[in-house]
Amino acid sequence: MKSRWIVNLVLLLLVAGIAAFLYLRPKTADQKPTSYALSQLNPNKFEHLNIEVPGKKPVVLEKQGGRWRLLEPAKGRADLASVGRVLSLAIASSAEKFPATDLTRFGLDHPALTVRMDNEEFTFGMYHPVTGDQYIKYKGAVYLLPTMFSEGASMQPLEFLDKHPLDLNEEIVGFDFSGLEQWEKSRLSMQLENGKWKVSAPDAKPKQDELKEWFSNNWQQLTAKSVEPAKLDGHPQPWFSVKLKSGKVVKFLKLQESPELLLVREDEGLLYHFSQDTGFTILNPPVGYKE
Repeated sequence: MKSRWIVNLVLLLLVAGIAAFLYLRPKTADQKPTSYALSQLNPNKFEHLNIEVPGKKPVVLEKQGGRWRLLEPAKGRADLASVGRVLSLAIASSAEKFPATDLTRFGLDHPALTVRMDNEEFTFGMYHPVTGDQYIKYKGAVYLLPTMFSEGASMQPLEFLDKHPLDLNEEIVGFDFSGLEQWEKSRLSMQLENGKWKVSAPDAKPKQDELKEWFSNNWQQLTAKSVEPAKLDGHPQPWFSVKLKSGKVVKFLKLQESPELLLVREDEGLLYHFSQDTGFTILNPPVGYKE
């Protein structure tokens, strides 16, 4: 048993030594590169993004004023991480590169997915039967890449919508909760002045630490479970508004409180889904006062 253990150890060291030699040895001039870059494009320069899947409506995104927006099949601020995953294809690299001469061989004669970044076109073909990677054509070459690129581009279109009800540059400086049932009597409103929250209710006894914690832990990190275009029936709804540092006032309609909170951002026409617990917390600040 001891001799077999020694033999195994020697074999292990031998394999490790060979691997280290192959990795560290100088590369000769005629040696093939270990990876091939798909392009030399800069993802930050793109202004338009089209994603096409046969049999489905195309997903269209456009950069407006430096901010990506979803234009089709719905309209709204785009989730920057989701857009970034698609654009990262432009700087991807592959260990395999083939001439784009026999497209049928790669399943690219009828692409399963086409991504257009401005005037640059990337087409997606079949999957490699062993590695599971996918063939992707760009210009005159075909590359083999992980499926994360097609997964990022072919997700449900509404997943491209930003789940934050307020954009990152929309800085909150006040709330008006007077349109909600629980604050109808006190006409509760709050203003942030010189780093402190002022509460309108005369009987309120707010604690600044509690209000700051409520704001930073909830509103500054507020993210919906999902978002979709709103469908309103025209009936009056409970509401509240958020005042921004820019002076703009954003109005939200409360369509439902249980089993989940449904809020519509009126100016964008988008419906946000939140858990019931989150809904109770964000609409009931600890102002030291109850109706």
